[in-house]
Amino acid sequence: MTSFTLAFDIYGTLIDTTSIEHSVNKIIGDSSKLFTQTWRNTQLEYSFRRGLMNSYVDFSICTKQALDYTCKKLNEPLTSQQKNNLLNEYKTLPIYPDVIQGLKLLQNTNHKIYAFSNGSNQAIQNLIKTAQIDQFINGSVSAEDVKIFKPSPIVYRYFNTKTDSTKNMTWLISSNPFDIIGASAYGMRTIWVRRSSESVFDPWGIIPTKTIGSLIELKEVLDSSI
Repeated sequence: MTSFTLAFDIYGTLIDTTSIEHSVNKIIGDSSKLFTQTWRNTQLEYSFRRGLMNSYVDFSICTKQALDYTCKKLNEPLTSQQKNNLLNEYKTLPIYPDVIQGLKLLQNTNHKIYAFSNGSNQAIQNLIKTAQIDQFINGSVSAEDVKIFKPSPIVYRYFNTKTDSTKNMTWLISSNPFDIIGASAYGMRTIWVRRSSESVFDPWGIIPTKTIGSLIELKEVLDSSI
């Protein structure tokens, strides 16, 4: 039976980064959605800029600095304790409701499942253990090991090296268009998890191999590709 290597992105794909909005709302009220979106977008922008500068830091530093920027940008002067509470919560964010069922459907297949993230090795382990999905995952691969972030081709190449896989038999599963585009440009097959009808894919002329709305659809998509 044909088997694939599955590279699951963590933040925004398995782990719900928007869930922190509830805690932000308790602090600043109605502008919590804008605050959360600005924080997440800036976090990603900082990782991209550091990649271009060859100035790697732990992804958690990008998260912290993005939070500081967001507070200044939106004139929301959070206290040090409030910031620390949010940053600590970021380490144990919950999974999306479809994750457990989606991974369970893959249990009796020959596919190898890996967590694949810009987060550090420790951050990945904390998240998947807290979410109790480590039982479904064969291993993890972190951009920390090569000191540069996705979507650099270096990170995708490292994934194949570490997992002893080939790019043409690897599927990247991600809700982040930048990640899908990066993996596609490198040569991996890709599945975009479009978690919101408001999500727009970048019009770069590069499209996902497949698009799904829920991880519950994943096994059927993979079965049809064998």
